[in-house]
Amino acid sequence: MVRYLIPFVAVLLFLLEPEFAKFSPIYFDDYTAYLVPRFLILYLIFISIYYNRKRAVIYGLIFGLLYDVFYIDIIGLYSVLYPLVCFIAGWSIKFIHQHLLITTVLAVLLVAGMEVLLYEFFLLIDFTAMPFMEFLNGRLLPTIGANLLFLLMLGWAFKYLIDARLLERERNMTY
Repeated sequence: MVRYLIPFVAVLLFLLEPEFAKFSPIYFDDYTAYLVPRFLILYLIFISIYYNRKRAVIYGLIFGLLYDVFYIDIIGLYSVLYPLVCFIAGWSIKFIHQHLLITTVLAVLLVAGMEVLLYEFFLLIDFTAMPFMEFLNGRLLPTIGANLLFLLMLGWAFKYLIDARLLERERNMTY
């Protein structure tokens, strides 16, 4: 049963991201904060680190393509970025400890890097004209804060779910 729970959570997070995006932007007097939920990629990073990098890259490719088709009109952007981020997460864990706190910091840094790459790409194709400091203060920092809060609340649940799947897989191998 746990076998199907990992992809089910990924689908659920994929569908919940636009619902949480409806809470953005948030206005404070003369300051506007854009919060971009990146729940799915954070989950895929955890899968890449704690479960299986190859499977995370495959999920990243599938969900990245779905993200491109359903949410933006540029096919290939997320279907390249999601697997790339999963690959980097799985590769980098060889050099650092798999502690939950370190994994959380790594995941937030990877999401921040992905956001900067997206900003640079959209700037390159003239999809945005936002200056970098406005992007940094109005979108990147609030996005990092919101996604860090999400991981602090649910990162342990992701790890628990993945550990339960690993235990089930080991149990099935012994029979």
